[in-house]
Amino acid sequence: MAHFIDRRLNSKGKSTVNRQRFLKRYKQQIKRAVSDAVGNRSVTDLDTGEKISIPTRDISEPIFHTGKGGKRETVHPGNDQFVAGDKINRPPSGRGQGAGEGDASNDGEGQDEFVFSISKDEYLDLLFDDLALPNLKKSQFDKIVQHETYRAGYQTDGVPSNLDIVRSLKGAVARRIALTASDRRQLRELEVQQNALEEEHQTHTPHYAELCHQIAQLSAKIKKVPFIDTFDLRFKNYDKRPVPTSKAVMFCLMDVSGSMDQATKDMAKRFYILLYLFLTRTYENVEVVYIRHHTQAKEVDEQEFFYSQETGGTIVSSALKLMNEIVQERYQDSDWNIYAAQASDGDNWADDSPFCSELLSKDILPSLRYYAYIEITERQHQSLWREYEKVAQSFDNFVCKHIQSQSDIYPVFRELFKRTEQSNTQGA
Repeated sequence: MAHFIDRRLNSKGKSTVNRQRFLKRYKQQIKRAVSDAVGNRSVTDLDTGEKISIPTRDISEPIFHTGKGGKRETVHPGNDQFVAGDKINRPPSGRGQGAGEGDASNDGEGQDEFVFSISKDEYLDLLFDDLALPNLKKSQFDKIVQHETYRAGYQTDGVPSNLDIVRSLKGAVARRIALTASDRRQLRELEVQQNALEEEHQTHTPHYAELCHQIAQLSAKIKKVPFIDTFDLRFKNYDKRPVPTSKAVMFCLMDVSGSMDQATKDMAKRFYILLYLFLTRTYENVEVVYIRHHTQAKEVDEQEFFYSQETGGTIVSSALKLMNEIVQERYQDSDWNIYAAQASDGDNWADDSPFCSELLSKDILPSLRYYAYIEITERQHQSLWREYEKVAQSFDNFVCKHIQSQSDIYPVFRELFKRTEQSNTQGA
């Protein structure tokens, strides 16, 4: 029996294949631990690895074992001591002195968890698993940057790693059959004649000697046909074909007014960092437009968006108008998939909130794939939220979510960008 041993080592000295198998087997427990860990991260360290702990009892492998020996008493149907519905206590066994692999003690002290580290890439893959941009359509063919590798039959030359052993052996067998079919047929006929002469005890005749000579020649001729030849080899042929790509732009609108304290801004930044990491790791052709606003809105770069200290009053419509102007100027092409994510504490001028609703309904949402609004506040909702709720009832591509604490960011983020069946059919 052949045994294959993978000696490719990772940073922890374990087999890479075994590590991948471990992560696949306990993916649900690890995802749950990652969801809990992301809430304890700071704003700037979401792109590093993580130490994950899962209970030891969840990673134990099933094994075959023998049952308990000796004389045992069991309860069978029809007894006169118990009736249907009675609860039977578990018989006492072990009493804390078992021979299991746990780390518990009689004093209640021990450790029942398995701690291991996952890399940055593994952490982010688990973090953004089953996420996708909603309603994404791939329709661009003019600037192809993605190619799909597919099987394109077989060829007679190639690298050893692409050698198809089964197909090569089938070709070799077919060749040997074709080259030796007539000789084998003639050989069988001569062997029948030889056996007939042997049964008649005529092995000393010249005819018998001639038959033996012909049989030896045919056998040697058949053996000279090589088992496998170079032109029997078949290599898997791979080719690349262009696939339609998606042009997408994500607008990030963040309120930086005076009502947004530092804790609220940090939660908004955490949400946008998650969004940025998700876009850059999942998609290749996604542009990000950053807009900060108080009484005035301004398009900024990434550095200024996250670290600028500018503040002021609150007019949310200024950001929406600036976004609409940028869309009309730079992303008017129908091939663009336009998305927006807005974060605010809900504070706005009362007269400006209906104007925001009108801008969204008439100018912005008809050309957008998806618009996500998150309100970060512990207070009661104000006029902006109520106006946005009306918009959400009229448009399927508009969603409002409420965040109260840091632990709500990641669950809300997954809910906003969770992959749907429509995303799978569109190849997002």
